[in-house]
Amino acid sequence: MNSLSRRRFLKISGSTVAAVAAAGAVGSLVKKAEALDSNSVEGLQKIPTYCDICFWKCGAIAYVQDGKLWKVEGNPLDPLSEGRLCPRGTGGVGAHYDPDRLKAPLIRKTVRGAEEWVEVTWDEAIDYIAQKMLKIKADYGPEAIAFFSHGIGGNFFKHTLKAFGTPNIAAPSFAQCRGPRDVGFRLTFGEDVSSPERTDIRNAQCLVLIGSHLGENMHNTQVQEFAQAVENGATIIVVDPRFSVAAGKAKYYLPIKPGTDLALVLAWMNVLVNENLYDTHYVEQYGFGFEQFAASIQSYTPEWAYPQTGIEPELIRKTAREMARYRPATLVHPGRHVTWNGDDAQRSRGIALLNALLGSWGRKGGFYTPVSMDVPPYPYPAYPKSEKGKVDNPDHKYPFAHETITTGIREATISGKPYPIKGWFVYATNLLHALPNEDETLKAIQNLDLMVVVDVIPSEIAGWADVVLPESVYLERHDDLNVEWFREPFIALRQPAVEAPHEQKPNWWMAKKLAEKLGLGNYYPWKTIEEYFETRLNNAGYSYAELKEKGIIRGKKQPIYFDEGVPAEFPTPSGKIEFYSVQLADAGFDPVPVYKAPPEGPPGSFRLLYGRAPVHSFSRTQSNPILSEMMDENEVWINFDVAARLGLKSGDYVKLKNQDGVISNRIKVKATERIRTDCVYMVHGFGHNSKMLKRPYGKGASDAQLITKYVTDPLMGGTAMNVNFVTIEMEA
Repeated sequence: MNSLSRRRFLKISGSTVAAVAAAGAVGSLVKKAEALDSNSVEGLQKIPTYCDICFWKCGAIAYVQDGKLWKVEGNPLDPLSEGRLCPRGTGGVGAHYDPDRLKAPLIRKTVRGAEEWVEVTWDEAIDYIAQKMLKIKADYGPEAIAFFSHGIGGNFFKHTLKAFGTPNIAAPSFAQCRGPRDVGFRLTFGEDVSSPERTDIRNAQCLVLIGSHLGENMHNTQVQEFAQAVENGATIIVVDPRFSVAAGKAKYYLPIKPGTDLALVLAWMNVLVNENLYDTHYVEQYGFGFEQFAASIQSYTPEWAYPQTGIEPELIRKTAREMARYRPATLVHPGRHVTWNGDDAQRSRGIALLNALLGSWGRKGGFYTPVSMDVPPYPYPAYPKSEKGKVDNPDHKYPFAHETITTGIREATISGKPYPIKGWFVYATNLLHALPNEDETLKAIQNLDLMVVVDVIPSEIAGWADVVLPESVYLERHDDLNVEWFREPFIALRQPAVEAPHEQKPNWWMAKKLAEKLGLGNYYPWKTIEEYFETRLNNAGYSYAELKEKGIIRGKKQPIYFDEGVPAEFPTPSGKIEFYSVQLADAGFDPVPVYKAPPEGPPGSFRLLYGRAPVHSFSRTQSNPILSEMMDENEVWINFDVAARLGLKSGDYVKLKNQDGVISNRIKVKATERIRTDCVYMVHGFGHNSKMLKRPYGKGASDAQLITKYVTDPLMGGTAMNVNFVTIEMEA
């Protein structure tokens, strides 16, 4: 550890920003790592763990040759990965060798955002944080600290902050990703679709993808099952303004006008009901309010939907009949990143209702019932009860928000209402890329007395922190047990394969040390993380030694479909599938989804769409030397005819200007016939402006910076972000 006398002032200036050469980068990094590692172990070791490049948490095996990390591959015992990893998972080795990694704790030297730091010891950093937190607690109460987190690695920090007394714990995955979907399905079936999703893709005979980019949004299990469905001859129906990878496998491709998905879903349901193609027995047995529902959708004919969606009436009918042909093994995929237009919870409810008509919930080829191992939590003391309650949703403005709303915390931080938020902890999420309207996030940060960022790389949000804590990457640390809900029950262990190369620490160690500094040591009665594992596993009747050796303990297969004996239970107010929602009506909302046409953009503009790439996760992996070699910048997809009219061709560079005058970095053009003329598309996560990220700095453009406008879902507070429009600015 560095002592006080060895403090080193770090100033990141423009002269330090240089690209790391791609050719041979990984090899040179390995050599540097070998020079640093004095604890080499001879021979080949195989160490099971689970991946952290995305939230899917696939079982993996790390190979360590003579003490040096060599490669990562799938664990064949893992039901999620089935022994195979996606490109991001196999590229996880690059996270260990990433030269842009944070190396030691940092405390801000001057103004926020200047990226000027003092490197300090861990004791200094945690002392500083604890003193600030106790001051905030004394002045405003423990609730004035909020926590933003992504992934299982945040579990121990959540524990510390709950012990401290704050209920304000949120993840962008709710209000900025899956929340509208979960609410729509809860309102219909009484349950959401879980994560990983309970979709039985491999047994589907007809798979409908509405803006769900399987093969690009690389969720390992789903992509493998998608390949199985295609191999089995399943009918694939893809609805998307862009001819995606999945569309290339489709029998029917519907190039829908952006923002009109609900119109298509309502028209499909109109056909199923009026042609008596729905599962009448299923609906009669399990449905509630079907008559009111059927009456409500009568006006939504395919002819009505045609001018809204751009999809021919006969194609709407043909695809509806195709779905009916294969029911109940027809799966209309619920999607994941579904914060699009502002009506997203109702649109997702429409998708849930379409599945209900097809009888797919609880049926093979539709939605199975996930199962899990019974591993009790650690027997901690009870958390203190907050007197103020959560800050994010005052007066239950969004009545169906069942998780904390990140942007609600941000709004309270700006306004001080219903009470002030004066401290933020941010774990493994780059809020400047995850939340819409960057200016609002920065405005909130300026009202804080403390912001702590825990991350592996110096993300944009880290540049605005008061304290930055460097976390070891997943191949260097333990994390909490993964007791997953899935089609087969299992427990997975993440454990270190190699040591961290510098002063990086695991999240559990940081959270425990901070709790002790705050006088909350009684909330961490265990001395080591392995003692914690042993306690939980012993209480459940499982062996930690076996889990450590195999990485996975699988449980017995259990029934997952209604016809296998799973009770057909629907925890809704009626106890049935709610085609007509009384609770929505009582709250002043439409009990059956109603289509509202989306606003048009300014004349001459294009709707901005964005998505994922199979080799990157959000904005977390662009500095990974392996993954960045595969894709080091993004492109903007422009319809070929539009590009020709503008005098552009693939490989040219342009800038994008949004409706509020924000101009992006330069971005390469992809002129293609695979996108509609009224929109453009780009991969999320590029355009980094953190000067400490030398490899990806300035490469590509950031969609997040262009998302200055958003519409809040009235049911649950999700932020719709596909409501921004851009024009194309030529390079001078």
